[in-house]
Amino acid sequence: MLLDSNIIIYSTNPLYDSLQIFIAQNDCCVSLISKLEVLGFQNLQEKDKKILEDFFETAETIVPISDEIIERAIRLRQQRRMSLGDAIIAATALEYNLTLVTANTKDFNWITSLNITNPLHH
Repeated sequence: MLLDSNIIIYSTNPLYDSLQIFIAQNDCCVSLISKLEVLGFQNLQEKDKKILEDFFETAETIVPISDEIIERAIRLRQQRRMSLGDAIIAATALEYNLTLVTANTKDFNWITSLNITNPLHH
């Protein structure tokens, strides 16, 4: 399973402790673009920054952005307007045949070959 950036952020919030359990019980990885999106947020508070940095340090797998992922992201963006980050996240999940774990399923549900789950709505 590939964690979308929003899931990473939610997982550090004590209100979403069920999400932490979900992540611990599943084989999850993150894309390098999520590290950029999450840690590159302009208004990130220092305490949150430390928690998120720790998350990425302990992540078992951080998937790099390959040429193949970029090519898939290009094809996705040619089909429909989407953010660069979302295109790379979706392309990564497709390239590695991973289920995308996201709270924003509406951003991705048009991609018919992409498996999506929202653990916050179970």
